[in-house]
Amino acid sequence: MPHATHPSPGLQALILCGPGISLNTFTSKPSDFPKALVPIANRPMVWYALEWCYRMGITDITLITPPEAAPPLQAALSTNPALTSLPNPKPEILAPEGLDMTTGTAELLRLSEVRKVLERDFVVLPCDLVSEMEGAKFLQQWMVLNPSQSSPKKNSKGKGGLAVYYPTFGREGVSNKKDETDFVATVPIARPTVPPPQGSLRGEVEEVVLAMPTDTVNDIVKENKSTLPIRHALLRKHGRAKIKTQHRDAHIYFFPLWVKDFVEPNEKFESIGEDVVGWWAKAGWQSGLAEKLGLGEVLGEKAVTEDGGEESFSQDDEEDVDAMALSSTNAAAPQYQDITTALSFASRVGDDTILPKTPNPQRPQLPPLLAYIQPSPPPLPASTGTTPNNQNTSTPTISSLPLIRRIDTTPQLLSLSLYLARQTPPHPYAPEHKSHPTAQIGQQSRISQEDCLIAENVTMGMRCNLKETIVGANCEIGANVRLTKCVLMDGVTVGDGVVMTGCVVGRRAKVEGLKSAVSASASEPPPPAGAGADGTATAAQEGKGKGKKKVSTGDDEDEKTRLTDCEIAPYFVVEAGTEAKGETLKGFDDEDDGLGDEGGVDDEEEEDDS
Repeated sequence: MPHATHPSPGLQALILCGPGISLNTFTSKPSDFPKALVPIANRPMVWYALEWCYRMGITDITLITPPEAAPPLQAALSTNPALTSLPNPKPEILAPEGLDMTTGTAELLRLSEVRKVLERDFVVLPCDLVSEMEGAKFLQQWMVLNPSQSSPKKNSKGKGGLAVYYPTFGREGVSNKKDETDFVATVPIARPTVPPPQGSLRGEVEEVVLAMPTDTVNDIVKENKSTLPIRHALLRKHGRAKIKTQHRDAHIYFFPLWVKDFVEPNEKFESIGEDVVGWWAKAGWQSGLAEKLGLGEVLGEKAVTEDGGEESFSQDDEEDVDAMALSSTNAAAPQYQDITTALSFASRVGDDTILPKTPNPQRPQLPPLLAYIQPSPPPLPASTGTTPNNQNTSTPTISSLPLIRRIDTTPQLLSLSLYLARQTPPHPYAPEHKSHPTAQIGQQSRISQEDCLIAENVTMGMRCNLKETIVGANCEIGANVRLTKCVLMDGVTVGDGVVMTGCVVGRRAKVEGLKSAVSASASEPPPPAGAGADGTATAAQEGKGKGKKKVSTGDDEDEKTRLTDCEIAPYFVVEAGTEAKGETLKGFDDEDDGLGDEGGVDDEEEEDDS
């Protein structure tokens, strides 16, 4: 697979390898198995973020992770075949002492170890990112719309930032109803004099004026009796703004170096997406906010030196050069808004009544925060469900747009893994082998080659049937097993006759099958008198959880293990004959040791609350 298809842009990359709370069924012990190593289509999650950076030309990459998750991550970089195949130089692992599982993304930018690493403009991205869109396209827009208007001494303080948002709906087989969304309001930027080339993202790049998570919006609406208050200052500054409520922040941020100095004094900043991006966007139109946030000092003519002193700059040091003004095509860059621009009346009042602007030349201009807003899918007519004949065929459909997704929930992990399993070359993430040569497949077993992945050293019994399923390395699958839309991580054991649909099974878990059930029923005493007429144990014998274990009646079909839409924790043993749907199966003391044969079944709602 090609790497570094573009020359180095000179940026650094910070990949945030967090705790994976939303995937805690599989990452409850980060010291053993952190979120960054959760497999997506038989590759570690962090591989996709690393590959994305290398193809963009960025090789100065730092993985930031809590100290307890650093050893397994370091071991994987040295031993995992997918990670060892990445080009040199290898990424560095940074595990600051002050970083724990509850540290916010903005808080880590204030840690001394992280600030010491940042020496130039940088890009921040999560370890759970999967993007078919080349990072070089985002980078190109950020560099074109933020020309170097300052000398290197001033750390390019005239540059703004670029975020990325993608639609969470409209992609069949990938979108989920419960996908997290964000609230973002944007305004258009100045159009270039020369139309951008075909394939450019310029048409989808806008300026962010308001950004916050949907949960925060819901809280505000609830407090204000089902209304969302909007400040008059925003309406006076930007009379027309686009509001997106079904897009999500991809947590991809192209930042100039001065952002780290912006975050440091604002100790209340916890999240980059909610606080850094949100307050930066508001500072562009809310009067006096930029000064309160310290942007005047950060972007002013005085810069703090390494020894804590102050260094003054003047126009005599090095004259600023506007690269866009020298361009023969005269492509207009976005106009930076002065922090102290006076308010004006609406245009309908008349030009002669507009208040005069009183810019203060002593105060800096605030660079804009831009965002690439991936287009939403066009609406389909309700009657036919097809594209109307008069629809503009140049409008891209959602299936034709490159996929951008964050994989931070189990449904997303399942749907994206199955999506990637269907890809073929020249797709950048197409698997090298649909079925690894070392896999041993039993006779009369049927595997759907176009949508299944079988990793190395897999053994499979006779008469198995697999459709839209991914099987990790070193798995053992018995005979007569039926798997549909499932993901099995490394080292999973599946017994004879097991039937699973839509399940995600953690590494080294065991799902007992028909043989275990028959042998167990022969050695166990007869069912107690409290058993139901159909042989099913009553609630008194079931224990906690909704999973049911049937008592053997001599019929093989009744003894099969049947699981639908379940999550199975690592090392957990699912007893033979268990029937469960939409449940999370893990041990009661899973957070303590993660091992042991005893366990329970938690329903999905309880898992979501945790």
